[in-house]
Order: sequence, then structure tokens, then C-alpha cells
Amino acid sequence: MAEKIIMFCRYYVLLIVLLPYRTLQFFYHKLSFQVSRAPNLDAAEGIENHVPIEPKLSSSFITDSEIQSEFAHHAPGVARMNNGSFGCCPASVISALQQWQLKLLCQPDHFYFNELEDRILESRYKIKDLINAEDVDEVSIVDNISTAVAIVLQQAAWAFAEGKFNKGDAVIMFHCAYGAVKNSIKAYFSRAGGYVIEVQFNFPLNSNEEIISEFSKALEREKGNGRRVRLAVIDHVTCMPSVIMPVKQLVKICREEGVEQVFIDAAHGVGCVDVDMQEIGADFYASTLYKWFFCPPAAAFLYCRKSATYSDLQLHHPVVSHRYGMGLAEESFWVGTRDYTPYLVLPSAMEFVKRFKGGVEGIIKMNHDAVVEMGKMLAEAWGTNLGCPPDMCASMIMIGLPSCLGISSDDDTMKLWAHLREKFGVEVRIHYQAPKDGEVVLTTGYVRICHQIYNKVDDYYKLRDTINQLVHDGFTCALEVYILPSSTLSVCKLEQQRHTTHCNFLNLVCLLFIDLGFYVSLQLNEA
Repeated sequence: MAEKIIMFCRYYVLLIVLLPYRTLQFFYHKLSFQVSRAPNLDAAEGIENHVPIEPKLSSSFITDSEIQSEFAHHAPGVARMNNGSFGCCPASVISALQQWQLKLLCQPDHFYFNELEDRILESRYKIKDLINAEDVDEVSIVDNISTAVAIVLQQAAWAFAEGKFNKGDAVIMFHCAYGAVKNSIKAYFSRAGGYVIEVQFNFPLNSNEEIISEFSKALEREKGNGRRVRLAVIDHVTCMPSVIMPVKQLVKICREEGVEQVFIDAAHGVGCVDVDMQEIGADFYASTLYKWFFCPPAAAFLYCRKSATYSDLQLHHPVVSHRYGMGLAEESFWVGTRDYTPYLVLPSAMEFVKRFKGGVEGIIKMNHDAVVEMGKMLAEAWGTNLGCPPDMCASMIMIGLPSCLGISSDDDTMKLWAHLREKFGVEVRIHYQAPKDGEVVLTTGYVRICHQIYNKVDDYYKLRDTINQLVHDGFTCALEVYILPSSTLSVCKLEQQRHTTHCNFLNLVCLLFIDLGFYVSLQLNEA
């Protein structure tokens, strides 16, 4: 017997030890994948009899070092304060995503035909509970807000074509609506014969009343002109300039003034502000899950209140596939062969959120408090102001930039945005606030900073010091510099107003670059 054991160890154990590392790694991932997915597979069996369950928060909350480990894949050396654009995804959720992708690629037929629908339904139930919707049928999963907007505006275009809407019927929106949303309104609503009411409000803001007042006046004016307003498109949190909109009050005004439908663009919704469908009362509400709720792009949802989806107002996904006519949730679930796995990791994202004290509400408060503190610090350092009171800020805040930076157009914001990223590793968004006719203002440029759990105070100090350095160096947005090695036929392009001191500075810069082996080309603005 002893000899058999020795022989076994000599031949078979040695063979196992000598297996290539990647082979062992493959088996490890396969085994760990099956174990990690087992709870979710069991949970799916009870999906039809779903009962909302209050999330159980961890008794041992995540530590700072664990947070940094979850986001260790972020590019080093970059002060990343632009979470509002593309969000973030922790390593634990990325791992879950990769496991789903592997499962898809291992056996796509089984995945698409036997698993996908149940997994998406599970995510829809979790969204329903998260936003306090009445019914899971009110929740459709989509890839982003642009798709959600297209769904809502497409039915408006059909209403014009079918004679339900009349030429000149209107949609009302704010001037700061997201550019892609404005384009959708132009493509679907204006082209069909609709009229667009664009509500302006001043910025910086002092209170919600300024927004509410301008909105009410616009509705009353158009109503007095006999205009019928079919749809209102309102942001929950505007992109640029960033401010929390008083959506509950605005929805109430729409009801009182006879606006038929209200769509809330909540790209910055779940995970950024409190979201409750019963309190907000809108007909349509669309939020991303990748900006502020730790899912990978692209994952979002469209909520359609049941009373808004009556029989003669059919909503359809703009991509027509095999499930056309089976209801919006079914149509959105399948829009052809593609990677649906970002929709499936919502349970993993929710598990990540539970690791924080207070859950999602705790994260929202922490980010808000931190971004307000950093905003005040920057405004004081630069001698400027905040764009609105702290209670109108979510996890983003606007701070005035020093006027000597010379931000006088949207093009200037793009120049400074790119310069901060490429030269200093500072990632933020820049906003140009045009003065009204005849108005004299000192601050026309604002920076939008975001705060997410991975951010450190040093990120904001880096932004502060970078702007101070630009001011010290006499940088203005009238000066645009592109420098690449001359060996690759590169060009240094300098645009500068005709001021003698600036021209002397340019001469010195050009001589320096020529000495270093760069090819330099000058172009001066004549305006």
C-alpha cells in the first residue's frame, strides 16, 4: 500500500505540479465562476414571486485602502474629477462583468436562449425597488439616455404623423438641456412639425425660485398664445452648468398647466440624488447606472409610468427586432446580437454599495459634502464664487475660474479642457457662461468638479495649484499650443492677440522650442 502511495505521488502529483500556470488558472476561474454565480442562479427561481427586500448593509464597512484597491486600475498620475461624464466601475464589478462575458462566449446559444431574459428581469426588479416604482413592467433596461429619449420622442413624432398632435404643438425644455437631447428633439419633434419652447435662467443661481419662476412664466405665456404643450423635458441634474433642478415642483406646475407628459432626463440620477418615482410623479424617467451607480457602460433604464402608456400611445424601441410589439420592456431586452452583460452586473454593483455606511444614501451624502467643501476651497483660493448654493449641488459643483484666463467662447473651454488633461493630468469640465447683451461680468468661465468615493483631497489641490500656475505664467485661452517632435513632422501652433508683450513672450517660446529640435509654425489672430 505504501509503495502505491509513493508511486502515485511520484508520477501524478509531479504531473499536476508541472501543469502550466495558465492551465491551472483556467480551472481556477471556471470553478470560482460556478461558485460565485450560484446564489444569483438560485435567486432567479423566485423572480416571478418577487418581494422587495430592504438591503442589508454590511456590519463591517469598506476601508479607505479597500476603496483604493477597487479603483487601482485607474490611470496613475491623473487627478480624475470628471466622474459625471463616464462614471467608474470598481474591480469587483469588473470581475463580475468578465465572468458574464466569459459565460456568453463559452456557450452563446445557452446564454441568449436560457439565461439572459431571467438575468435582465432580475436587474429590472432591483431597479424597481431602487426607484420605488409600482410595477416591474414600468422599468425597461436600455443602454443610455440617448436611447431612452429616442423612445419617448419617437412616439411624439408618430403622434404628429397620425394626426393626434397638430402642427405647432410644443415641447418645453430648458436652454441647458444636454446637447444630444436637443438634437433628438430637433430630429423627432421639430421635424414632425412641433414647436420648441426653450426656457432660460440666469447663472450663477441664488435659489430654486429663479428656475421655477422662469418655467412658470414660459408656460403661462405660451398657454396665453393658444399653444398646446404636449411634452416637457426636464433634467434632474443638469450637465453644464451643473445644478439640481426642482423636479417635483416643475412636474407639479406641468400638471397644473395642462402639459400632457413629463420626461425627466436623469443621466445624473441613481447614485447621485435621491430617486423616488412616487414622489417625483413624472411620466418618464431615465437614469444611467454607470455614471454614479458603479455599473460599467453602457447600462441605463427608462421608467414609464403605467398611466402614460395607454393603448393608443405605444412606446417602441428605436431598434426594431424580433420582439417588436411585445411591449417596451421586451423590445428593449432584445435588440439583436450584442453584449448585454453590463445589464447583468447590477446585483454586483448593489453588493458593492452595501459595503458603505448608509448604502447609496450614505454615498450620496458623502460625495455631496466633499464636493461642496472642495468647491469652497477652490473658490477661496482663486478669489471667485460658486455657481449656486450648496443645497442645489449634487455630487458636482461649479466654481468660477480666474477671469485672466480669458475664457470668452465655447472653443476656449475646449482648449483649456484639453490643456489641463494633456499637460497636467487634470480631468475636469469647463463651462463658458456668456454675458447677456450689455452685461459686464468678471467671471465667464467655470470649472465643474465631481466627487466620487475614489477621489482624494490631493486631486483638488492639484487642480487648485495648476490653475494658480497658469495664472502666474500669464496663460490665456487666446494662446493655443500644440507641440510634437519634429521627427514626426510636428507643428507648434501659436495663436495670440497682437499685444507686444505677448509677442515677445512668443518669440522666446519659439526660440526655446527650435533649440530643442522642434519645428515651429506661427499663426496670429487678426481679430
